[in-house]
This record gives sequence, structure tokens and C-alpha cells, in this order.
Amino acid sequence: MINEIKIPDIGTDEFEVTEIFIKVGDIIKKNQPLIAIEGDKTSVEIPSIISGIIKEIKINIGDKVKTNSLIGFIDIKNIKENIKNIKNKKYINLLTKDKNSISEIHASPLIRNLSRKFNIDLEKIKGSGLKGRIIKEDVQKYIENINISNLYKNNNSILKSSEFNEYNIEKIKINNLQITSGKNLLKSWVTIPHVTIFDNIDITDLEIFRKKQNKIYFNKKLKFTLLVFIIKAVAIVLNYMPKFNSSLSEDGRYLNIKKYINIGIAVETKKGLLVPNIKDVKYKTITEISKLLIEISQKARNGVLNKNDISNGSFTISSLGHIGTKNFTPIINFPEVAILGISRVFIKSIWNGIKFIPKLILPISFSFDHRVIDGADAARFIKKINFILSDIRNLIM
Repeated sequence: MINEIKIPDIGTDEFEVTEIFIKVGDIIKKNQPLIAIEGDKTSVEIPSIISGIIKEIKINIGDKVKTNSLIGFIDIKNIKENIKNIKNKKYINLLTKDKNSISEIHASPLIRNLSRKFNIDLEKIKGSGLKGRIIKEDVQKYIENINISNLYKNNNSILKSSEFNEYNIEKIKINNLQITSGKNLLKSWVTIPHVTIFDNIDITDLEIFRKKQNKIYFNKKLKFTLLVFIIKAVAIVLNYMPKFNSSLSEDGRYLNIKKYINIGIAVETKKGLLVPNIKDVKYKTITEISKLLIEISQKARNGVLNKNDISNGSFTISSLGHIGTKNFTPIINFPEVAILGISRVFIKSIWNGIKFIPKLILPISFSFDHRVIDGADAARFIKKINFILSDIRNLIM
């Protein structure tokens, strides 16, 4: 009996076929992965709901699929007869759970890509996910164990994990937002080759101007923070250097330049870090940016952000200046290609040729994807930011 194999209910979104694990003539088992598909925010394997022999495949890698899309056809009637007649032991082993079969390795396409990138044998990793599925943390732990083993292979003083039970510990449950944020940060750190450069910007004149504006707008309950001016400066430079306002395609062959400039702002909340973004910043005035920054920050802290507030960002700014730090390495917000970090301002005496003059200095950290951006371009980007913020006339002209 020939049956259709279709995509199950995956919602209303379209997904791209990234991997095909089967070929015509394969004997497959129920729940064996058939294909892998990826969307904007997730990747998933589609398993077979029945056992049988693949008769025809109707899709190719790169095809767009959705719920009820046809994958192919499967023969479920003659499966036992075919097993007896097939001489190729590979098929028999596949059906009888041969340990080398890919069907016995339950892992997402992302994990398979990581294993190929780092030359890891997934058969050696014990999955801790649902039904033994291998997850990112399993791969990370495996790599860490290899590194530790190589580092201390001649050291007999390594503590066994069970020995930590002798100490006082407290387990704190991590909320879903922190889990999701952690996974995204891990993906960014593992898949993007980060490089960070640092610089100091003289914002003495900008700070004088900012304080004057706050006095003028005091009765209107509008406050101009330093971040507002930084957001506008970044938008100006992104418009001039669009490569920094892009994303790299999944296959690494194309650079997707975004025609919009939506700047995300990392906001600390009680539940964790959120990154809402201000839309079309290049068309916004300083006053409009200030109002929108207050609005999205309050929405983030109150937990009322909507999908539009957090989607389609093109560049992110992370500010720790209000907490107090000299420098840090911000992690790029995948799939963006760069992020700007803001640290605490400080006073520095600078020689003007006649005497030392106190200046207000803003330290910045700029992380970028080295696959897309080279060091020279990154330095030019920072130089332009410096040029704009060091003289308020460059910002308002």
C-alpha cells in the first residue's frame, strides 16, 4: 500500500528544507527523521509516522514547505517481504537499530552542523533532551570535557562530579526567558567569530548640550539621556556604512543588506535581558528617539512587549554605563553582524598644548562578525561614531 508522506502541522509559517536524510529504496522505521526544516526562529526534524520503504521523494534541499506539503510516498504493505529479499545489510541494520545508523542519533540540524564544524562524532555524546535528543548543552559539555581531559590527563587530582555533593549548594530554577536568552547567546558565540575593538570618545561638548536640552524640556517631562544621542549617531553611520546593518545568509554566500535601521536596546528586566528595538531610527529626531526609548524600556520592564517590538532588529546597543564598568565584550545579537557596548563615562585630563583640561570621556566597545567585517572597516565605523559624538554640530546638521 502506497501512502503519502506530508509535513505535519507546523503552524502557518513557511520553512526551508535544509537536509534530507532519506533516499528512494530506504527502509525506514516509525519516528525516524526524514528531513530537517528551518524557519526564522527554529529548526526541526520531521519524523516518519509509519514504517515502510521510500518509493519517491518529492522535495529538494532549499524548497519552501508548510503544513501538509508533500514530502514523498512510502510503501507500507510489502515491507516484511522486502526485508527478506534485500541483500544490502545496510538496510537491515537500519531497520534493526544498527548503532551506526543516523536514525539513532536524535539531533537538530544546528547540532549536526556544529558536529561537522568541530569534527565531533555525535555517537559519542549522550543526549539529555527529550527521548535522548542531543542538545547544545550536551555538545558544549562534550567539548569542555575533551579540553579538560587533554589539559589534566596526567593530573590525578581532578574532582569527580559526584564529589561536589559533599558541599553546600543551592539550586535555583532558571526562567524560560533566561533559558531562551542563554541559548541565543550560545548560538551567537559559537557560530560568529567575534572581534572586539575599544575606543574613548570626548563627549564634553555633547554633555553640556544634553544638560541644556533637559532644562528646556523639563516641563514637558522629556529627558534626553546620553544613549539617545548615541542611538542617533549609530543610525547616521549605519546609513553611511550599510554593511554593518546586514545579516549573513545561512550558507555564507550572501550578505543581506537591510534597507531599514531598527536599533535594538538591551534592557535589563526582573526576568532577564530583553532587546526591543526602535524602528526606522534614521528618520527619527532626537526628541522622537527619546520618547520611544522611554516607551519601549517601560514596556520591557513591565513585561508588555509585543512581537513587533522585538522583531526585525538590525543593530544592537548594550549600555552598562549606568551600572559602572570600564570595558566589556558585548556578544552580537544573532543574526546581526555587530553590536556597540557603552561603558561608564569618566573625567580625564587632556593636554591641549598649553595646559591640562578636564574632559568627559565615553568608553565604547565594538564587537563585529569577522566573516563580514574586517578590522579596518570596523575602525572606520568607530572613527565616524567618534567624529559625530565629539562635536554636537555633526549630530544635528
